[in-house]
Amino acid sequence: MLGLIMVSNQLKEDEIMDQEKILIEEIKVVQDIIKRMASNSFSVKTWTITLIVATLLFKGTNNHILIAFIPLFAFWFLDSYYLQQERLFRQVHNWITTYRLDNEDELFNMNPTRFKDKVQTVPRIMFSISILPFYGGIFIMLISYIVIVYFKYLVLLKDCLLRCSGV
Repeated sequence: MLGLIMVSNQLKEDEIMDQEKILIEEIKVVQDIIKRMASNSFSVKTWTITLIVATLLFKGTNNHILIAFIPLFAFWFLDSYYLQQERLFRQVHNWITTYRLDNEDELFNMNPTRFKDKVQTVPRIMFSISILPFYGGIFIMLISYIVIVYFKYLVLLKDCLLRCSGV
């Protein structure tokens, strides 16, 4: 009888150890996904600056400046999407660390859509404190650049009109 109890206790301990191993592996998978999302976000920021500078270096009409807004808005949205995904996977991580040892529901389920109601939408994240300063700053600099370039041409146009009118 004592041997049966010892075997039963050993089986329970083995089961707990197996659950802990599963928990650790599942957490590692989620943490790797979160790291990848953060890395993607950094890459998007570097590509944003690179492409905006490249478009501003084009020589041509002054309308080429407006092309710089395309990568700005595209990457602004993409970076916000990656941040949303990162936050969703943090919710998955929190759920795993809180509930995994108690049950085996959603075992290795990495689909974060079940937490969509707990995370802000992409447009809202675009104007969050962690995203807006970077892209908003670039937006303000582009607007300033446009004003300076076109103001210079307005001054030249005004001077030309004054000379032509004989004033």
